[in-house]
Amino acid sequence: MNKNTFQTTKLTKGEMNVYDFGSIKLHAYKTNDFIDDEVFVVEKNGMAVVIESPCFFDNNRELAAYLEKFKVAGMFVAYHGAGASFLPDVQKYATQNAVDYSGNGGGKALIDQFTSAFGEIFDSSVHKITDVIEAGRITIGGIDFVIRQTAEAFDIEIPEINAVYTHMLGHDCHSIVAGAAHADAMIAELEGYIEKGYELILTSHYTPEDLKDAQTKIDYLKNLKKIAASVQSADEFKAEANRQYPQYGGQNYLDMTAGFFFA
Repeated sequence: MNKNTFQTTKLTKGEMNVYDFGSIKLHAYKTNDFIDDEVFVVEKNGMAVVIESPCFFDNNRELAAYLEKFKVAGMFVAYHGAGASFLPDVQKYATQNAVDYSGNGGGKALIDQFTSAFGEIFDSSVHKITDVIEAGRITIGGIDFVIRQTAEAFDIEIPEINAVYTHMLGHDCHSIVAGAAHADAMIAELEGYIEKGYELILTSHYTPEDLKDAQTKIDYLKNLKKIAASVQSADEFKAEANRQYPQYGGQNYLDMTAGFFFA
């Protein structure tokens, strides 16, 4: 499946890009919110499984209205725990470390930060997980998924469409990189995607990408480590990264990355 082969439906705020695999469809919801959230819906035989949640109230209402034509069998809550007003009565699936991430860890810190930044338009309430899951295969709504636990939460393989969901990629934007060791872990993960030959890579903050994009990100991460080793401060690091990647988005993520490399 080519990452650009989809049909678009414009919604009031966001848009829905639908990838048709025949017996199964992927609905990629581009929220157009302040943090560029992307939410995915895997649909088969009228049943739908949601991957992640929007976290702004207007997006919550918009996506819930779109989903009224399906029976929602469940929702995975991995890296984005906020937005609990969205589909409150649906089964919520997460690993224990994802529950901890949103409740007490780095995810909770981000929720607090976004609440402070965006105020009452941001739904800071955290989804209540009904089903704590383990790594391995799970079937929801007649669709098979494979859960891969990560340091913070979990990634999701969708074998029927040869796709994988992870938190971040973004081949032409900066990402949050928590130092050299984290960069190495990200590189290893992306190299694994290339080895497995996934057709699509789904992430929380970008439209679906492919293996060429994964290689672009690997090259970026390797170079980011070189930049960090060649400068003396966070400001120098950001200046050099912006010089080498002038068209990249995600300046706030670069700021956070600089803070990790030069704590």
